[in-house]
Amino acid sequence: MRHIRVQILFFVAVKAVLNTMYRMIYPFLSVIARGLGVDLRTMSLALSVRAACGALGPLAAPLSDRKGRAFGMILGVGLFTVGAAAAFFRSGFALFVLALVLTTIGKYVFEPAMQAHLGDVVPFARRGRALAITEWGWSSAFILGVPAAGFLMVRFGWRSPFLVLAGLGLAAAVVLKVFFLKKAGPEAVGPKAGRKTPGNGFGEHVEKYGVVFRSTAARIALAVIFLGSMANETVNVVFGVWLEDSFGLKIAALGAASAVIGLSELGGETLVAGTIDRLGKMRSLLLGFGANTVVSLLLPLGGRSTGTALVALFAFYMTFEFAVVSVIPLMSEILPDARATLLAFYTAAFSLGRAAGAWVSPLLYRIGFPAVALAAVALDVLALLGLLCLGRLFRAAGRTP
Repeated sequence: MRHIRVQILFFVAVKAVLNTMYRMIYPFLSVIARGLGVDLRTMSLALSVRAACGALGPLAAPLSDRKGRAFGMILGVGLFTVGAAAAFFRSGFALFVLALVLTTIGKYVFEPAMQAHLGDVVPFARRGRALAITEWGWSSAFILGVPAAGFLMVRFGWRSPFLVLAGLGLAAAVVLKVFFLKKAGPEAVGPKAGRKTPGNGFGEHVEKYGVVFRSTAARIALAVIFLGSMANETVNVVFGVWLEDSFGLKIAALGAASAVIGLSELGGETLVAGTIDRLGKMRSLLLGFGANTVVSLLLPLGGRSTGTALVALFAFYMTFEFAVVSVIPLMSEILPDARATLLAFYTAAFSLGRAAGAWVSPLLYRIGFPAVALAAVALDVLALLGLLCLGRLFRAAGRTP
């Protein structure tokens, strides 16, 4: 098990790099928009395009089921590195959007392959903890990565963080190629890697997709994560603008605010890691989405001061992170024979939810931040109803994930 623990820590580091690129756009949305010479609405459309293209992850997922988990991870990190380098070396809004798309597809190719690998080697009874720990890479991006990006922007210009991220992505790809494949053991290449069967190729891709779409449980679970992701993104897109408009926060302060949010997510991920395998995956989901619904309803009350706004955002992101991390182990067990494919559809649903949220959020913000919060409440309630339906389906089938 020691080498698995080392792998998990490495995965945390890689996810922190990938997610720094993904997450730094939100608090510095106004800064990057000014650098590119576009307005907030145009940038929100760019985020929608980025999120929608992230849904292309399932196109590569069966490759991880067939060619191996390490292949999927290296492919994902490689796409990320190319995109981050393009964001630094190329100018123009269209090319910047292309860079966002490449880094996002890379992230959404890497993560399902990594999660499927852990699903292969970690028993379900302990898998919740292992997968929850890898999500520290998500919160670490806000705790360390985004403030560091803010520092680089102030000292060297708004494009400078992209060069650093490209270098770290290249280093991760080298480690995966040189060390991971040599030392991780046969499980790193996946259960079907190298096996020549008539199902290999396009036909197997189609069959994997069919397995997902024929499963009622899988479809409901994907709908739940779409709704939850959309709820979160409606707040994500405008929270930096809200803080800047309400309290006049500048680049360094927005980076510090991001660190506070990252700490809240780290708390949610750590809480999941310590409780989910004892509490149960479904109970954890219900608890997380229920708490996020309540916090979303109270979120506008945080606008009275910078301190109360940060407390409200802390609670919002902590409860959402508790919910969304609880989803992953459940998704990893619904269809074991198409594990990487379903996990890729999970990230696709998550990405499409972000695309929808990024599109609607600026429209709601024109009405006011309370409209944004109420939309998040409504979407969370729909997600809770979906979870109740999923629980009934599992009980009818005699399953207790």
